[in-house]
Amino acid sequence: MVSSLAEYTLPQILAKQAGRFGDGTTALREKAYGIWQAYSWNDYERYVKKAALGFAGLGFNRGERIAIIMNNHPEWLFSELGVQCLGGVSLNLFTSAVTEELKSALNRIEASFVVVQDQEQVDKMLDARPSLGHVRRVIYVDPTGMRNYRHDPWLMSYQDFLKLGEETDESNPGLYESELAKGKPDDTAVMILTSGTTGLPKLAMLSHRSFAQMGRNWTEGMEITPGENWLSMSPPAWIVDQMWGVGVALVSAMTMNFPETAETVVEDFREIGPAMIITSSRFWEDLASKIRVKISDAGWLKRRLFEAGVKLGRTVVDAQGRGEKIPLISRGVYPLARATVYRPLLDRIGCAQLRGAYTGGHPISPDVIRFFRAIGLNLKQCYGLTESCGIFQVQPDDQVKLETVGKPLLSTEVRLAEDQEVLVKSPANFSGYYNDFGATENAFSDGWLRTGDAGYFDRDGHLLIIGRKEEIIRNKSGEAFSPDFIETRLKFSPYIKEAVIFGEGRPFISAMINIDFGNVGSWAEERMIPYTTYTDLTQRSEVEKLILEEVSQVNGQLPDIMKIRKFILLYKLLDADDEELTRTGKIRRRFVYGLYLKLIEAMYNNIAQVDVKGKVRYRDGQVGQIETRVNVIAVS
Repeated sequence: MVSSLAEYTLPQILAKQAGRFGDGTTALREKAYGIWQAYSWNDYERYVKKAALGFAGLGFNRGERIAIIMNNHPEWLFSELGVQCLGGVSLNLFTSAVTEELKSALNRIEASFVVVQDQEQVDKMLDARPSLGHVRRVIYVDPTGMRNYRHDPWLMSYQDFLKLGEETDESNPGLYESELAKGKPDDTAVMILTSGTTGLPKLAMLSHRSFAQMGRNWTEGMEITPGENWLSMSPPAWIVDQMWGVGVALVSAMTMNFPETAETVVEDFREIGPAMIITSSRFWEDLASKIRVKISDAGWLKRRLFEAGVKLGRTVVDAQGRGEKIPLISRGVYPLARATVYRPLLDRIGCAQLRGAYTGGHPISPDVIRFFRAIGLNLKQCYGLTESCGIFQVQPDDQVKLETVGKPLLSTEVRLAEDQEVLVKSPANFSGYYNDFGATENAFSDGWLRTGDAGYFDRDGHLLIIGRKEEIIRNKSGEAFSPDFIETRLKFSPYIKEAVIFGEGRPFISAMINIDFGNVGSWAEERMIPYTTYTDLTQRSEVEKLILEEVSQVNGQLPDIMKIRKFILLYKLLDADDEELTRTGKIRRRFVYGLYLKLIEAMYNNIAQVDVKGKVRYRDGQVGQIETRVNVIAVS
């Protein structure tokens, strides 16, 4: 059955699964006020039908576009699939985006309707309203704080929206079924903004076939069975949760689970016991840092047991990676370590039930993969992009290599161009960029999607990603390397949150580092080092020495041409609101270079201190000023 679903639209697949599983199987589950609320497959289709007819009752026309600005909740899926029933297209946007970002995206697609999470998002829409003449109605899900807004006819509660859907069904029976039947698998289902690391994000158009095919690839390749649990925790505006929510979960009939809040994810993990998870490298980097900091604060015995367990786990992982036999002693002690060290720890962080954990979206240090695999978590690096409809390259369970992104999934071909650019061919690939014919033409080469990444295959056919082609650095001597290679290793430190490497045409490598405010702050408090703000903490000599030791440790793992010779501790965290990061956490490298050029030049001109005035954009859009002094730190 799975192989045939690519010939249907996503709402048609939902209808088939509802007919297959009915009320007997849970399709969606959401936690609210500490209680899990379950939706059967019949419930799922019923709410999608209400949403579709709600849009119809508001006058939605086939081919129009809506925007969804929501966190992880079932209403995202109801709205998205509902509008697709009517031949519409949805664009999900980040709830963290400021008003100007949202306004720009809404104007680009000329959104007819916007579905938003809560009062915060409604306020952004009201601020942008004079520029949104094409938006006929804003529909809000959470009514908290909305009492004083009810008089505005431009706004509509989701409850009233669903009620309108019921009324439309009564007045026009059969409309839903007739609109559902009109859909074609090659129709555009979703548009997704690309990361925009080098400029204005493009709007990638993905068809129903793309998502259905990706769903089939994962379902068959990973042997996913109906009813297995998935926890939706990445933003719906990111391709990963789109790929899973309307692709894999629909095709495989997995159960989509929505945590109550971002803060309760670990607790919700433990309650649900998801079978799989894919999330960003930042999540795993942060989790590894938290574990290591907690262990460092533990008692002597627990700390020694953990260190011994990790050392043993690394021995096993390294032997498996080389295809060698595990030493006899290690093989004998390993089960005991799993029971006494690994299992309790994985249960504590909510990962005990995972049979597969994946990291994507940005390169990750092999040290992070090795750390988690050493404590018994089946974490693997994978690879994909928005234009490929998500993850298409995964490490096989029996061939996990820390440095690679594995092998392609079913129905996917990967090869290298002459300049080592990674090319991919798959039925899941996107159909083009919205209103950008030139960029669409440039995205393909003889039917192969150009990823923009450079890579190579090892002798076992595993793909290794070097980095973005345009971000490969050549130093003054002409030697080339990827800044990601160094940055990911720096971020394995529990005290380093972000790092940006420089060195293009320069005599040596330098770095700009963000400290991890929480971990470094705790470290400082334990040593009674006073500080007030993030900026103040970065200027403490003790903190500079701490980070110097971390950088020196990383240097010990790098060849001479990649060693960091100087670095600075940035006085503020890099922030998407300041356009320094994308909304998915990727560095906008060119923008950051231009913004901090004065600091970068100081590292190459033997300047020890730099007085700076910096701008900070707050979440309400206001801009503040920071005046401080930054030290240039030399690494011996």
